[in-house]
Amino acid sequence: MSDTKPKQHLAHAICDFLSASIKNGTIKDDDIEGMEVAIQCIGEAFGFDYSNEALAAELSVKPATLATIFDAFINTQTKTGSSAKKESPEVAKEKAEALKAAGNKLMASHQYKDAIKKYSEAIAIDSSNATYYSNRAAAYSQDGDHAKAVEDAKQAIEVDPDFSKAYSRMGHAYFCLGNYGDAIEVYERGLRLDPSNQSIKQSLSAAKERLREGEADSASTSTRGTNGSGDYVGGMDLSSMLSNPSFMSAASQLMSNPAVSSLLSSPAISQMAQNLMANPEQLQNIMGNSDIARMAASVAGGPPLGRGE
Repeated sequence: MSDTKPKQHLAHAICDFLSASIKNGTIKDDDIEGMEVAIQCIGEAFGFDYSNEALAAELSVKPATLATIFDAFINTQTKTGSSAKKESPEVAKEKAEALKAAGNKLMASHQYKDAIKKYSEAIAIDSSNATYYSNRAAAYSQDGDHAKAVEDAKQAIEVDPDFSKAYSRMGHAYFCLGNYGDAIEVYERGLRLDPSNQSIKQSLSAAKERLREGEADSASTSTRGTNGSGDYVGGMDLSSMLSNPSFMSAASQLMSNPAVSSLLSSPAISQMAQNLMANPEQLQNIMGNSDIARMAASVAGGPPLGRGE
């Protein structure tokens, strides 16, 4: 049929869109296999092999993509004066560049929402320019909307997979969202494209440091305040105490004192020890007991502890 080729172009563009969505992380890992099967089925239904590079060159609509074509269509629908004279591509490109420049000036003056509008207008004119999406991603991040920044960075990468700045924008957005693992992965992809980029290197180092700090805090939280598995019991650092030679020497001398044997044989002390084993947090309350303080002083040969002068 005469309309077979246009349909193949459209079907191939759909396959391109699904393939790009797999590569830029839009498709979750659990769904990748299903998408790959869908790509194969579309190719078979419309009579082409998507893995055939020669045929891909014939059917591809690049540098445009299905997403950018659709984006341009949606923006066109919102415009008024559809009967106006059509602009030449050169004039349209100049207008889009002027809108981008206006957006950059607004960014410099911290007017982020207005900058977003200018970049959006530029995209409506030329949706095949990755820089416009990347700049809008930066504006979204500066305005605090990091989730939208991630989406725009992904769109920029779909338009130009070799645009390293888009990976930097996405990594920054993930970093600000606290997704340090995703930020590291994206920064590393950007460095593979631009190995000498110092900004991405520094950002990658910062993301790795934050991830390490988070893991260290998690490990510390899981061990502190426990009895037996952690170093802190009753607010005291038992590990440091037991590794202190002065403390161990004093403890040895104390245990050889005859008065200690008498003290340990006291029913009250025995009950106190059992309570302490059951609830280590009682240690501070015990240390504040005046009777215990007097007994400890009689063993040590000094006055009971009190407030300093």
